Amino acid sequence: MATFQKKRERGLLDGQFLIAMPGMFDSNFSRTVIFVCAHSNDGAMGFVLNRPQRLTFPDVLLHLRIIDQAQAIRLPGVTRDFQIQTGGPVETGRGFVLHSDDYLSESSIPVSDDICMTATLDIVRAISRGEGPSKAMMMLGYAGWGAGQLENEIASNGWLNCPASEELIFDRDLGDKYDRALALMGVAPAMLSVDAGHA
Repeated sequence: MATFQKKRERGLLDGQFLIAMPGMFDSNFSRTVIFVCAHSNDGAMGFVLNRPQRLTFPDVLLHLRIIDQAQAIRLPGVTRDFQIQTGGPVETGRGFVLHSDDYLSESSIPVSDDICMTATLDIVRAISRGEGPSKAMMMLGYAGWGAGQLENEIASNGWLNCPASEELIFDRDLGDKYDRALALMGVAPAMLSVDAGHA
């Protein structure tokens, strides 16, 4: 672990949840919870945490030729059921693994005190062998904003933000993750108004 010393300046929203407000009419983000991995004056990047993906992990391993069909049949259940989600509308063919910091490689990037992101095949191979991190999920695509765009969307009542919960990030139950993220702030969905914050 000594080789893992990649420190970077943390942005204001790094490690925060973005929770879409009812007035979010972009279908890519309606009722989404996003984990912000990077935020700076140049823009922001994060992952939607509550959108399922039709592809399975064996599908990904076969596509990347990490295993063949015969090996796919023999994968242990925990590997076969490894969760893949739709991380956002940008670069939807690209995979990212959001994971606990008990797995580190040269390409791992810290995104909060305890969570890293790795976007190279080494972690996919490790997960396929049962040697990956204790907590992880794969995202296809990500959510991205240009300089000042996310700040404008927050100011326009598009998003609520709050500190992220690691438990909620890696929770496999996607169905009510939006409501549970709001509950972290003590907010019930019925309390939200499309016009909240505007006089």
